[in-house]
Amino acid sequence: MTAGLNTVIYPVKDIAAAKALFSALLEVEPYADEPYYVGFKDAGQDIGLDPNGHAKGMTGPVPYWHVSDIRGRLAALREAGAEVLQDAQDVGNGRLIAFVKDADGNHIGLLQDPTS
Repeated sequence: MTAGLNTVIYPVKDIAAAKALFSALLEVEPYADEPYYVGFKDAGQDIGLDPNGHAKGMTGPVPYWHVSDIRGRLAALREAGAEVLQDAQDVGNGRLIAFVKDADGNHIGLLQDPTS
């Protein structure tokens, strides 16, 4: 079961230019502003900018489904024919992310926050 689609991460080549563009679009400053990731929150959505995204195989924005069992969902997606492009990895404070590619080349992200 998922908690919905709440995060979209964009691969970017110029993080400063992308940060300026999304700041202008969303009219908010980023909540996270690091050389490896810039994150915005707006209208219940988390919008991320990843300057390493292209190197990870991201070809465009990746929607991330929030799940309670990332490893279980990855196994189910793999069994259903998806190719894992990024296995589950901790990106800080216990938050795990992963993404796969389906048979049509679409990217599907998974995100698991630590339990409280």
